[in-house]
Amino acid sequence: MFSRDDIQYEAIPLPHRANMTDGEMLKAAKSFFERMKKRHSVRDFSDQPVPREVIEECVRTAGRAPSGANHQPWHFAAISDPEMKHEIRLAAEAEEKEFYAGGASDEWLKALEPIGTDEQKPHLDIAPWLIVVFSQRWGEFDNGVRFKNYYVPESVGIATGFLIAALHHAGLVTLTHTPNPMRFLNGLIGRPESEKPIMIIAVGHPAADATIPQVSTIKKPLDQILSVKE
Repeated sequence: MFSRDDIQYEAIPLPHRANMTDGEMLKAAKSFFERMKKRHSVRDFSDQPVPREVIEECVRTAGRAPSGANHQPWHFAAISDPEMKHEIRLAAEAEEKEFYAGGASDEWLKALEPIGTDEQKPHLDIAPWLIVVFSQRWGEFDNGVRFKNYYVPESVGIATGFLIAALHHAGLVTLTHTPNPMRFLNGLIGRPESEKPIMIIAVGHPAADATIPQVSTIKKPLDQILSVKE
C-alpha cells in the first residue's frame, strides 16, 4: 500500500500455512475444479433479492488479490438502486445498438452468433445487483498529490477473477458486460477521474427458465491450455 509515510521493508513470519500432503493438495484442487466447472455466464436473472452483506463479503475476497507493489488499484461499485440500474441499461443498450448495427466487424459478429447476444440487455434491470469494476490509473492522496500505480490491468483482472469465483462460491450467477465507452459511469456513480470503468458484472440468482448457449459448455482441453517442462 503506497503511503506518504516512509514505510520500510519488514519481514514477518508467514501467517497462514496449509501444510497439506500431496494427496490432500490434489483432492483440494480437484474439488475446487468441480465447483468452478459449474460456473456459467447467465443472461436470465431472477429478481430475487440478494443481501448486501453477501456482496460485501465477495468484494472483500476480491480485495485480497495480489497487485503491483500492493497498491490495490481497484474499486468496486455495487448498485441495487433500480433507477440507476435502468440508466446504466439505457446507456449500454445505446452503445450495443451501434455495435450490432455496423460498429463491429463481420468476423466479430460471426463469433458472437453461437452465443446468441444482441443489443437488448434486460438483465441490467432485472439482476438485483450490478457491480461496476473500476481500475485506478493513478492514486491520489487527500491533498491532491498523485502517485503511480503499477501493473493496473493485470492486478484488476486478477481481483475480478477472485470476485467472480467468490460470487459463484456464494451460490450466485454472474454475467460480465463490457460496453465501451463507459465514462458516463464515473459521473453517475461519483467516481474520480483517476478511475476507469472496465466492466459491469450483473449478479443474482438465475431465473427458473434460465438457459445458456450450448457452445459455452465447450472448453479447451488441458493439453491446449497447459505446457509443462520437466
